[in-house]
Amino acid sequence: MTPISICVIAKNEEKHMERFLSSIKKYMGDYPHEIVVTDTGSTDKTISIAQKYTDKIFHFEWINDFSAARNFSINCASHDWILMLDCDEYIIELDINGFTQIISHFPYYVGTLTCLNHYQMNGTDSIYTFQLERFFNRKFYHYESTIHEQVRAIDGHQYTRVELPLKVDHYGYNGSAQEMAEKVDRNNTLLLKQLEETPDDPYLYFQLGQSFNMLHDDEKACYYYGKGLEYDVDPHAEYVQMMVIGYGYALLHLERYEEALQFQNIYNDFCSSADFVCLMGLIYLRNGLVIQAMKEFLNATTIDTVHVIGANTFIPTFNMGCINEVLGDIDAAISLYKKCGDFKPALDRLTELSK
Repeated sequence: MTPISICVIAKNEEKHMERFLSSIKKYMGDYPHEIVVTDTGSTDKTISIAQKYTDKIFHFEWINDFSAARNFSINCASHDWILMLDCDEYIIELDINGFTQIISHFPYYVGTLTCLNHYQMNGTDSIYTFQLERFFNRKFYHYESTIHEQVRAIDGHQYTRVELPLKVDHYGYNGSAQEMAEKVDRNNTLLLKQLEETPDDPYLYFQLGQSFNMLHDDEKACYYYGKGLEYDVDPHAEYVQMMVIGYGYALLHLERYEEALQFQNIYNDFCSSADFVCLMGLIYLRNGLVIQAMKEFLNATTIDTVHVIGANTFIPTFNMGCINEVLGDIDAAISLYKKCGDFKPALDRLTELSK
């Protein structure tokens, strides 16, 4: 088996480090690998915890450039095949045969892992799934961009992605209000600087929108999402789909319902996603268009493509239950709420209706 290097950059990650590294140990088994930790200035127990799992620990002076730190880590590795992970990503599923398959059959491809991003939405724990490019041969690939860095071919060629049977839980955006504020402040400083250099990059506007979304600053989130969508973007790109969904929910939070209704004009571009169809159901509902809302919620339950866990199951089912409850069909509402499993809002309604 071809050995791989698992590269990590870290700073003050003691609250994640033990669980993160133990998950690697649990799932990697006997597959030949090394863990390369690049520390960018920790003042807590990050390094001492890492020393229990690896002796490949290096120090990199932070220069406000995530790609520089990642590329340094890659250069410190002993092997050409790199798996890049973050300390707040815990492996929960892994078929190590996937490494062998990609190395043997797709040597020039970039492997993606499935990330389950945990976050809070309307007081409820939510999970958004997406693919991250993280497995590649360093002879052909490196990182570019100072923040929200991306894998790019060293020679600039277009490359193909292949899914790696690897799934991680990510908790980086599920911290305290102060932690989120500090992270957003750091990120936005770098993003705005990069935007000055490349002002016509819709991806940067998307990431700025995401930053303010984390702070629940819907006005600024709407501004940056809207700016990003002014460009000729690919509706199939994952970040564009996320930008549309984020924009739509921010508009709803601001009670700009009529403006959100204009999403009808892009329906055909995004209706293959249960996330978007479920969002349209909410937009119709907020505009008092109950029949159209019911149609979209029901439609969402028939679509396989989904990023927010529950957007094609318990979320539209719950909303259909709410509509039936408001219309006075309590039996139908209870039946729908029961189909939502342990979804807390549905359980709360069942408790209320049982009184």
